Amino acid sequence: MNSIEQTIRERAYQLWVESGFEHGHAETHWLAAQREVLSASFSEIGRVRTGNAPKNTKSRRKRRAA
Repeated sequence: MNSIEQTIRERAYQLWVESGFEHGHAETHWLAAQREVLSASFSEIGRVRTGNAPKNTKSRRKRRAA
């Protein structure tokens, strides 16, 4: 099973438990879990790493001009 699907399944189960084991809302729990998990996944993908940016752009410009 796909790890994202498993994560959604586990989150949907948590939502079901938090609702007091209320039956008849499996689709609602699944969709809420899916939205949470995918939203978190996409925000991780879109996060920009600042550690890769050049630290001193002036020295790079000097080297190119020389």
